[in-house]
Amino acid sequence: MTDATETTGPSGTTLPDLAAAAAGVAALLPGVRDDRLDDPTPCPDYAVREMLAHLLGLATAFRDAAAKETGPTTATSPDASRPVLAGDWRTALPERLAELTAAWRRPDAWEGMTQAGGVTLPGAVAGRVALNELVVHGWDLAVATGQPYDVDEASLAVSREMLTPTGDDSMRDAIFGPVVPVPEGAPLLHRIVGLSGRRPDWSAAHPA
Repeated sequence: MTDATETTGPSGTTLPDLAAAAAGVAALLPGVRDDRLDDPTPCPDYAVREMLAHLLGLATAFRDAAAKETGPTTATSPDASRPVLAGDWRTALPERLAELTAAWRRPDAWEGMTQAGGVTLPGAVAGRVALNELVVHGWDLAVATGQPYDVDEASLAVSREMLTPTGDDSMRDAIFGPVVPVPEGAPLLHRIVGLSGRRPDWSAAHPA
């Protein structure tokens, strides 16, 4: 697993690092066979190919959001159209994940306001959203392609904080499905999967 590099914010606080989560996704790519691109994933509307295309799109959008480079990549909602997988995804996606990691290691990425998915939000929130997207969709890709998936504790902690229901869950509910109850003693990754509206025991053979 890639070691995290501490990024310090203006107040001296340690900011989340996306390196380990991005590396976790990248590590899955060699195990994605071409004959499995049409297999289902825990996201009902996405086969493996759409999940890969979504990961490429979100890595691009949040890379640009970190640099405050607003435009088509950050202004377009991910629901605007079904993502189409580029032919060069095997090289493009690892490169984009590396760029995403580097972009959010800049302290100024976490400052001020930015835009991603057509939504204007604080940089401090956008960086955490990007990290959570990597964690959850990495799991989607891993289980869809039958691969082990390891996530560092720091990334899991960010995801849990983001996904745990609060008093106002309107934004959360617009993105994720209803929480799936998971025993408190279950692994933290499984609890996060449940908070994202997925079943930890999902499989292509038994998706429901």
